[in-house]
Amino acid sequence: MINVLDNPLYYLDNFHQVLDWIAGRYGDLLTEQESGFIRDFAGLPQPSRALFVRMVMRKGELFRASKLVYAEIGAAEEAARPLAALGLVEADPLLTLEQLFELLQKPEIAAAFQLAPAEAKLRKPEQLALLAGRHDGARRFSAWHPAAGEQAYRIAAQALCDRLRLIFFGNAHQDWTEFVLSDLGIYQYEKVEFAPAARGFRSRADIDDYLRLQHCQERFANGEPLDEVLAGLPPPAVDNEWLRSRRDKLLFQFAQQLEKQQDWCAAHALYAGCGYPGARARAIRVLEKDGRSAAAFTLLQAAQREPESEAERQQLLRIAPRLARKLGQARPAPAAPAPVHKLELSLPAPSQPAYVEFVVRDHLSSADAPVFYVENALINSLFGLLCWDAIFCAIPGAFFHPFHRGPADLHSADFQRRRAPQFAACLAQLDGDGWRDTVRANYARKAGIQSPFLYWEALEPELLDLALACIPPRHLRLAFERILQDVKANRSGFPDLIQFWPEEKRYSMIEVKGPGDRLQDNQLRWIAYCAEHQMPVSVCYLQWSA
Repeated sequence: MINVLDNPLYYLDNFHQVLDWIAGRYGDLLTEQESGFIRDFAGLPQPSRALFVRMVMRKGELFRASKLVYAEIGAAEEAARPLAALGLVEADPLLTLEQLFELLQKPEIAAAFQLAPAEAKLRKPEQLALLAGRHDGARRFSAWHPAAGEQAYRIAAQALCDRLRLIFFGNAHQDWTEFVLSDLGIYQYEKVEFAPAARGFRSRADIDDYLRLQHCQERFANGEPLDEVLAGLPPPAVDNEWLRSRRDKLLFQFAQQLEKQQDWCAAHALYAGCGYPGARARAIRVLEKDGRSAAAFTLLQAAQREPESEAERQQLLRIAPRLARKLGQARPAPAAPAPVHKLELSLPAPSQPAYVEFVVRDHLSSADAPVFYVENALINSLFGLLCWDAIFCAIPGAFFHPFHRGPADLHSADFQRRRAPQFAACLAQLDGDGWRDTVRANYARKAGIQSPFLYWEALEPELLDLALACIPPRHLRLAFERILQDVKANRSGFPDLIQFWPEEKRYSMIEVKGPGDRLQDNQLRWIAYCAEHQMPVSVCYLQWSA
């Protein structure tokens, strides 16, 4: 492969890679316009293809030939003729006055409209407001500015290219720079085997629904009336879990907005029909805020019988006493938590600002019992290394392209269920002696590859060696199983520090709280879980001595 820095047409090669990928994986699902573009684009002269991609990858849809200067392309006006013949770009487009201002600089505006000296000194927005009263309607660029002496262009296929990009990436936040970052080695990605059955879109309806969801997201972000946005929302996907999860997430965001507006009835209706994690707890809170305490209590009791996660159970325990009081019922007795060891330290304040976690780490660490600051890095990384094959298993709706940091459905409620056999096989290794070999092999073989669980910079060889020697596999299984219960919530909240006693092959996790600091919900849940399962954990409360 030619290094991107040595290949002036790297962007064109990347664009062709996207088109080839889409044609090969989704050819049977494309519209005639989409498949026709892929076919016709390949037959254009190289300078024309390169110019088109340059325009697509730049901001906006309007360009002047003088701003399209690239050594590898040559004369922009000549390269643009075949594009205009195919209708991919429009030469000398109709422009409103506001669009013209996007293309012209202030001296050109003054010359084109013969502005008086005082008017020429105004800022562009002020000039636009001034001229808007004198000129209305749209004109060709050449009619607006006959003295320009050059051509202007509008990309006529920008929406089509955006659609193809979204089909390729399966999201709106990745773009063409992914190719360059990968070619430069800044990001490395796992090579996933993309079986035909594992493609994310299974029908044209899937693609159209996905694009409608994306459009609704953009309209919502732009502040359009929510009832109008909701009217454009596609129905739930019947057989595409990934699309259904995206729709549920969007519904949850809509419901949150309605809740902020105190439209309790509309917010509850959306929460009630939404499968996104946390929606049921919000539905209970909205009913409570709306004064419908009995309905809220009925839903709470149903949720308590089968909570969707520990996070929801924690929320329900907080809501239950309040609802019981409002309904005149006996307050439920709180469950007694497992005891957690507390460590109280009083240390001199450091002369320079320092993180309390590092102060405690340095105070407790010794040659015989080293302490590391790990927080979420260690257990997540060990999980990611042992379960690498399950995480990167190419099932439908998980991977769309070669630039995935992790599965697209990572935060969906059925992430573990859809890979149950693969995760079971990975965790079964903890029952024998081979699990350490798997972790070490993946640590060496996958080094630097993007993963939603790996903290490569934090996972130093010494830390890895001590963790494999001192943390019992039973404890790792417990931690890994909890991560899989709710990946989004349980990837965070781990204790800050871990201390090892290599000679005794034991360890302890330590959560550090400085003066005035308190435990967060996700930290409380992890600490309670560890205490319940006899996994050594303590909370260190640090005070500065006088």
